[in-house]
Amino acid sequence: MSAEMMSMGLRAPVNVTWEVTLKCNLCCAHCLSDAGTPADNELTHGECRALVDQLTSIRVFQVNIGGGEPFIRPEFLDLLTYCHEKGLVTCVSTNGMLIDDSLARQLSHLKMLYLQVSLDGATAEVNDPIRGAGTYKKILKAADCFARHGVPFGINTVLTRTNFSQMNELRKLAGSYGAELRVSRFRPSGRAKGSWKLLGPEKWQLESFAGWLDRHDLVRTGDSFFCLTSENRRRKGLDMCGAAKMTCCISPTGDVYPCAFLQETPFLAGNVRCTEFKAMWDHSPVFSQLRNLNIASCQTCFRFDVCRGGCPAMAFHTYHDIDMPDPECLVNLRNVT
Repeated sequence: MSAEMMSMGLRAPVNVTWEVTLKCNLCCAHCLSDAGTPADNELTHGECRALVDQLTSIRVFQVNIGGGEPFIRPEFLDLLTYCHEKGLVTCVSTNGMLIDDSLARQLSHLKMLYLQVSLDGATAEVNDPIRGAGTYKKILKAADCFARHGVPFGINTVLTRTNFSQMNELRKLAGSYGAELRVSRFRPSGRAKGSWKLLGPEKWQLESFAGWLDRHDLVRTGDSFFCLTSENRRRKGLDMCGAAKMTCCISPTGDVYPCAFLQETPFLAGNVRCTEFKAMWDHSPVFSQLRNLNIASCQTCFRFDVCRGGCPAMAFHTYHDIDMPDPECLVNLRNVT
């Protein structure tokens, strides 16, 4: 993406992350949204359908739906069906706790749906301390249901200090279901602020993981680890933070933010109940700020074309300043003792 396009933003986001509820039946240690109890005044089903109308009217391609646990919403299947009727591709992240054969069978009929099942360890001993006792078996049961009914899905793992050594096993586990492995970055937002010191990957693990990614280029990461990736891998995907440029986040109450990891007051662009989504995308000062980030200390770095300053959310949660460089880019990792 050119500098001019970065500063202007696209006509509409390519994809939007939408947390449809904060209600959750788990209490994961690293939850980016601190989910559990539903938020006050979450969007009604009618308001959700109206939001889909707004997104499709400006030709958003895909909505990535999470929570909380999306399947807790009573009308969620209807909402998915409506998204597809309007031409909106959906990727749904689930913890798998509510998945059974009956639900998987219904989902198998939705042709514009992809699912991500969260799993944070190749064994119960690693996964369950993060996601809750007994969740490992239930997650694999959900994967069994999806595979049996031909529902396209992947396994999503957040890289932590404790599961770092299980990446190969997780890749093989996903492959045994005919699924992809997607590894997401641990960022200290939401409940993860409190578990960062315990679960955040160590410097040497991140450096080693960068090499592992280069050797396993079929493992998906989204834009989570672009600041760690090699030139070879960079050519295959996004090479910069997409917040406010290609994507943004909508909260369960309709608040709009640059990304799911910057759901903080300074980054609130507005609310869909009060302002048209398109107006916020085009004119929000918050989005303009993200599009025009200029991290001076990174400009002369030999990896700038790969990293572009890294993840603003990591800079904010580490330094409370998005104009600072990503503390976990490869150069910064190697310069910190």
